[in-house]
Order: sequence, then structure tokens, then C-alpha cells
Amino acid sequence: MQAIVIAVSIVCILVIAWGLNRVNHVVFIKIRKKYNGLQFRFLERFTTVVIIVMAVIFCFAVFGGMDKVWSTLLGGTAIFTGVVAFVAQDVIKDILAGLMISIYKPFEIGNRIELENGICGIIKDITMRHVVMLTIDTQMIIIPNSRLNSMVLKNYSYHSALRSAIFNFRVAYGTDLEKAMNIIRIAVIESELSVPQERPDGSKGYPSVYFMAYEDSSLQLTTTVYYKAGTPSEKLISDINLRVDQALRSNGIEIPYNYLNVMFPDKAGEHKAFINKQ
Repeated sequence: MQAIVIAVSIVCILVIAWGLNRVNHVVFIKIRKKYNGLQFRFLERFTTVVIIVMAVIFCFAVFGGMDKVWSTLLGGTAIFTGVVAFVAQDVIKDILAGLMISIYKPFEIGNRIELENGICGIIKDITMRHVVMLTIDTQMIIIPNSRLNSMVLKNYSYHSALRSAIFNFRVAYGTDLEKAMNIIRIAVIESELSVPQERPDGSKGYPSVYFMAYEDSSLQLTTTVYYKAGTPSEKLISDINLRVDQALRSNGIEIPYNYLNVMFPDKAGEHKAFINKQ
């Protein structure tokens, strides 16, 4: 009879824990629809762990009462406690680091960051132990919270809804520069990924194109393109470069390139020239 009571009690505890976990999940889904913040992702995982731990404790309590459970949990030997602490030190460090990240928020879900080793990507998720980042080549990188919390990071989306990229375009000597600059600016404006910048006076507009330098075989034109923080930079760069290249070529504007003349003798001792384009 006692075995039946214990079994029923354990089943009830597990059902209650499952129900609480489902309620926890549903509540955080509704919260994330309005506030998809980093701290809510971490808090959801934390409360899930708390529910599971409490369910396990109550299951053990069914066998010997809460007093016995607590005396067992708190009355272990120093050696056992030391071994557990040593084994779990990385887990504890990651949990505490995740808590610090969720409180101070050096980045948010959807932010584009660059790590110390130069890897760049978008933050997708955070768990109790790690942060998930999507790189430019669509690879998922799993970074322990403790390591990420101690890194110096570049956050390209920090407190800003817009990002910017500088583009340098080169045209041949003799080009009608005003025409080329206008063509480049129109190409940037027509891109679906570019957005106007906010000027100091409160108005909005697309930046101008500037004639920046005389180079050995070309003239350098430069402009800054603004885009939303959630837009992949590689997608914007490719789109702008394609649009400007097509626009310049369709208007008969030459895009110069360097080349080398390579000379070497043939069997008759005469030199022949071959053009090696760079």
C-alpha cells in the first residue's frame, strides 16, 4: 500500500512539474512577442531549471520526508562537496556569466557582434550555459557564457537602429565625375536595403558621393551607405556593388583595372609581350 502511495505521489509531482513548465513556456512566449530581450530568454531557462530541481527534491522527499532530504543534501562530507564543486565549476561559471550578460546586456538578440578572434555574426539565442551566434557563412557558433562575458566585443548594433558601410568606387581618368557621382547615388537610393540617414537638423536623406583621391590609374569616388541593424552586411555590400557596377557600365563609364606586361624571349631570341590582367 505504501509503495502505491509513493508511486502516485511521484506521478503527481511530475505532472505538476510538467504543467508548471508548460505554463512557464507559454508565459514567456507571450512576453517575447512584445519584448524579445536577452534577459527573458535567460530567465525562461533559469525558471525551467528551478522547476526541475524542485521536482527532483520533492520526489526524494516522498521516500523519507523533507527533514531527511535536507539533512542529506546539506550534511554531506567536505570531500564530497569539494568534488561536486570541482566538477561543476565550469557550469556554475557559465550560469553566473549568463546572469551578468542578461542583466547588463552588452548585446541583444539580433545584434551583430564581432569576437576578439575576428569572427562576426548575429546573436540568435542564450541558454544557461552558452550563447548561440549565426556567422556570415550561416554556421552556428556555440560560445560558453563565461568566455563571452570576459571578451572585448565589437557590437555594431549597440544602441543604434542603423549601421553604415563606406564604399569606394574607381572610374577612369577623363570621366565626367558629376555624372558618375550622380549615377552612384541613384544606384544606392534604388537599393531596397539602403535607408536614409538622420541629419543633425532632424531631416533625413541619403549621403552624397564625394571625389576623394587621384590614384595611379583611376579616380576614387566614395560614399557612405546606411542600412538597418538586422540587415546582413555581406548582403548589402553585394547588392550595392552589383547595382553600381551595372549602372556605370550601362552609362559607358569605364571601370579601370591594373595590368602587367610580361616579356620573355622565344626560341629565336625575340621578346614577346603578354598582358597579364590583375
